[in-house]
Amino acid sequence: MIRVFFIIFNFCSSCSEPSKPYVLPENAINLIAGNSSKTWKLAKCMNNGNRMNMGDCFLSFKQTYRSDMTVSDNNGEQSNCGDSLHATWELIKYGDGHNFIKMTSPQISELLNIEEDFKQFKILHLEEGKMKIAFYHKQFSDRTTTIVDFLVPEEVEVSDRDFHW
Repeated sequence: MIRVFFIIFNFCSSCSEPSKPYVLPENAINLIAGNSSKTWKLAKCMNNGNRMNMGDCFLSFKQTYRSDMTVSDNNGEQSNCGDSLHATWELIKYGDGHNFIKMTSPQISELLNIEEDFKQFKILHLEEGKMKIAFYHKQFSDRTTTIVDFLVPEEVEVSDRDFHW
């Protein structure tokens, strides 16, 4: 019985350990936005650790970060993909060392069905041709899930993007 307790205790305590913060490169803003702008597309998405099938809106989705600290996407240019987001962005670092991209716009509340006018995306990895971000998303069932997006510059070819089971 004691052994079972220690196994459960060790398992639960390892679950609650905070993840080690990713250290951003010094040129993070330039890596995200380029010299004036940089457009990213989804290479793949994970939902609570499971790879998501990406339909037409995901496959055509592109987001452009600009060095003037604005960002927009192309949703409005695609059929039935919703309105385009136009926002400002900034890098935020919290006391625990984790770094986030914070987007702020009056559109965010309506587009993402949240109360706030901002959304934060935790930066898990960033280099010239790759960006990995995570965020919480409240699904239709009111259950919150963790989404991890793997982004690449728009010109990069990605095999198996239209992954389906």
